[in-house]
Amino acid sequence: MPDRSDTTESVRGTVRSRADIPGARRLVVKVGSSSVSGDNVGQIGPLVDALGAAHARGTEVVLVSSGAIATGFPFLGLQGRPDDLATQQAAAATGQNVLMFRYQKELDRHGVVAAQILLTAGDLQNPTHRVNAQRAIDRLLALRVLPIVNENDTVATHEIRFGDNDRLAALVARLLGADALVLLSDVESLYTKPPQLPGAEPIELVPYGDELGGVTFGSIGAAGVGTGGAGTKVAAARLAADAGTSVLVTATSLVASALAGEHVGTWFEAAPRA
Repeated sequence: MPDRSDTTESVRGTVRSRADIPGARRLVVKVGSSSVSGDNVGQIGPLVDALGAAHARGTEVVLVSSGAIATGFPFLGLQGRPDDLATQQAAAATGQNVLMFRYQKELDRHGVVAAQILLTAGDLQNPTHRVNAQRAIDRLLALRVLPIVNENDTVATHEIRFGDNDRLAALVARLLGADALVLLSDVESLYTKPPQLPGAEPIELVPYGDELGGVTFGSIGAAGVGTGGAGTKVAAARLAADAGTSVLVTATSLVASALAGEHVGTWFEAAPRA
């Protein structure tokens, strides 16, 4: 039986249910490192196809993409995520270039140009920097360019990092007044406990204000190359929902279904907009 989040009448620019996503005016999509690097680098093509389809129907699309550090590993001869900040910064500088090349190569098939936006937590805390970022992204969207946002790992320090790109995506969604935020990972939905444990059940709907009592989340993704996990997605979803942006959490492999408005993933209802 469909949950009540899928029964709301769709209004262009107002996303109150999964089914409303195809009619979104402005959409932020976040993808994690494990989905676009290493053995999963082939997922970039299908991801871009889904973004391209949304762009073609008139939706303003912003992609928040992790993966620079993980993409840079093999080019620096590294076997895994480095522990020291300087090597992480070097991997990010190398990998960001490759990552953007891969995205643009796929976007070329859709006739879409990408723009790189690198931000630090300090940028969104500084009023002048925040306004400049908002103005630049708004203009790019008006020009039908697809902004790709990532944390500026080359200059960020442990003290001023966002911590994970789920939070960055939520802050970008708030900054831009996005109608919906789609958080992608390697799991098709959130579960009542880590999905590999007995008795784990998928969570289809999180009403606004639900504290998810009794739910237990793991700490990081299964691939171990990112910094986020189910807990960070819940925190990010609540941050966006508080600002009136609905949130869908699902797997990168289901992005086409998600952006087509199909019943997938975990839906977070947003606070009513004033």
